[in-house]
Amino acid sequence: MSDVTTLEILGSTALITVDNPPVNAASAAVRQGLVNRIDEANSNDAVDVIAIIGAGRTFTAGADIREFGKTPVEPMLTEVCSHIEASAKPVIAVLHGTTLGGGLEIALGCHARIGVPTVQLGFPEVSLGIIPGAGGTQRAPRLSGMGAAAEYIASGRRLSSDEALAKGLLDAIADGEPRAIALDQAERVRQGDLATRRVGELDASLDPDAITAARAAVAKRAPLLVAPQRCIDAVADSTLELSAGLARERELFAECMATDQHKGLVHAFFAERAVQKIPEASETPRPIESLGVVGGGTMGSGIATSALFAGLPVTLVEMNADGLDRARTAIAGNLAGAVKRGKLSQDKHDAILASALTFSTDLADLAESDLVIEAVFEDMDVKKDIFAKLDTLCKPTALLASNTSYLDINVIAACTNRPTQVLGLHFFSPAHIMRLLEVVVGDQTAPDVVATGFALGKRLRKVAVRAGVCDGFIGNRILGHFRKVADYMMLDGAHYSQIDAALEDFGFAMGPFAVSDLAGLDIGWATRKRLAATKPAAERDVGVSDRICENGWFGRKTQRGFYDYRSGKKAANPDVDAILEAERQAAGITPAAFENSDIVDRYMTAMIAEATRVIEDGIALRPVDVDTVFLFGYGFPRQRGGPLHYADTLGAAALVARMERWAEEDAHYWQVPALLRKMAADGSTFADLNRA
Repeated sequence: MSDVTTLEILGSTALITVDNPPVNAASAAVRQGLVNRIDEANSNDAVDVIAIIGAGRTFTAGADIREFGKTPVEPMLTEVCSHIEASAKPVIAVLHGTTLGGGLEIALGCHARIGVPTVQLGFPEVSLGIIPGAGGTQRAPRLSGMGAAAEYIASGRRLSSDEALAKGLLDAIADGEPRAIALDQAERVRQGDLATRRVGELDASLDPDAITAARAAVAKRAPLLVAPQRCIDAVADSTLELSAGLARERELFAECMATDQHKGLVHAFFAERAVQKIPEASETPRPIESLGVVGGGTMGSGIATSALFAGLPVTLVEMNADGLDRARTAIAGNLAGAVKRGKLSQDKHDAILASALTFSTDLADLAESDLVIEAVFEDMDVKKDIFAKLDTLCKPTALLASNTSYLDINVIAACTNRPTQVLGLHFFSPAHIMRLLEVVVGDQTAPDVVATGFALGKRLRKVAVRAGVCDGFIGNRILGHFRKVADYMMLDGAHYSQIDAALEDFGFAMGPFAVSDLAGLDIGWATRKRLAATKPAAERDVGVSDRICENGWFGRKTQRGFYDYRSGKKAANPDVDAILEAERQAAGITPAAFENSDIVDRYMTAMIAEATRVIEDGIALRPVDVDTVFLFGYGFPRQRGGPLHYADTLGAAALVARMERWAEEDAHYWQVPALLRKMAADGSTFADLNRA
């Protein structure tokens, strides 16, 4: 602990520095060190003011993630904060960087808080399915009021220095280095210019209207989540005497810790880090300082925008001037939207348009690009032609990538004389917003090229996941399977709007039929036609989507699909019911009633079954890779951790029993994966495979 906390006596100021790189996490050593340093400062007669600062880039960014899931080590952070607050000598904190969660709770235990102008404060605990557990829900309302505290604690959002000052979390804002600020503000305390007090001794004013409003806001924003409501419960109890309020906070914290939502959110948190561990991680990535994009449609424009955000110069090639005009308009709109949202400065926006973006109708203008990403429509012959041309036009060291969603990277690579330098980079639409990037590794893709794909993903602020080659890779292969069961249930009697509603109640932002409308029904139609020749004879045929497409209804883009959007609002398309009834009659099906729970069970079990086969086939390295794909690319409810984490909550034996029961209806579709049957027999889990 002497390494992570230090004490200097500078005149009559005791300066405590937390130095626990990279983010000064409040580890057990830091916690014990703070207690000891406070005691040492209080016992020094020369000291009259104590100041706490953080070394490096932040004060303290909160809990130490290395302690997650382990037996708690004393002193607990609650005790540390109370110990600081009980100090006989005034304690001030100088906050910089990201002072979050437990770091902010430490600061609230101090008697005054000074922030640098760029500091960000907040309680992100709800993102892990818990509430602040070291006094944050009790001290913050005493400074900000119940309404404000309930809002920023339950949302987990970050506050700027100005907002934190206005809400009472900061007592002052000062520019400069934390060390110099600490010494200056300690003198202000001595001169009486900076007031100090124990926050826990302040009264919190009861505000039932604010609490009611906060509950309503959470119910609208996150109706399925437990932790935000428990945050409000704890804030509402801040009128209690501090010790009683802290005890209540710990009860609510423990309740949240025991939920599946907390476990799912923690799994999701670590999943983003786990997928970075790939066989090629030790390889040195190749330098990528310029990017070419072939195709200026929705995907190509989005990929180009994402690269421009990351500071990469982009050359975009389209077939003709009209295509370039559409791409130019799309990218300009993306950049303008980023400025409006505060994600891009006006100066950077102007610089990008002035010099970082080049348009062309000639593939030869990609000759000097370090990496060229093809993003044209899903036609193998077109892609093969483009790659053959790029192979002759691009410099020998250039990497060539396809944004294909389904097609065989090995076939594409075989059209070139550089198959080791070809890979898939499957972005998700809209590419400048969606975080998932599937890095698809061909049979001959060189290890350092794989590492380069991951390095690019990091530069573009994407979550990269390694995928093997098969039709649809990880995500779309699984989607192609479980989406069928939604069609089967629709044909067998569940209305498509009921299926959507049941899955939205489960936690998906949109149900599968609404998603199909949004993506464009013609995309699935094209895929079904492409795969028609290889469709097994035993597979059920559901022609509803095809009949809808034959009418020219492709979803939102044409204002009609499963739903009708012509009024400006989504409503069930009554003409689809007639199509559905005709398809049922043709198939000789008498519709049956479905419970919402049965809809969810079938949909999720089908997803888990194909995800298991993806693991069996080595397309994904680990179950957590599948979970990450669905969390970041397919809107899987984060609190459920991903399909295979969710599978562990059900148990392999229960899943096998379901599939065996439903196989009596459809033996072709409900085939039990061998891996899942093995897990049911030996009691193992997908989590075990992740650890292995």
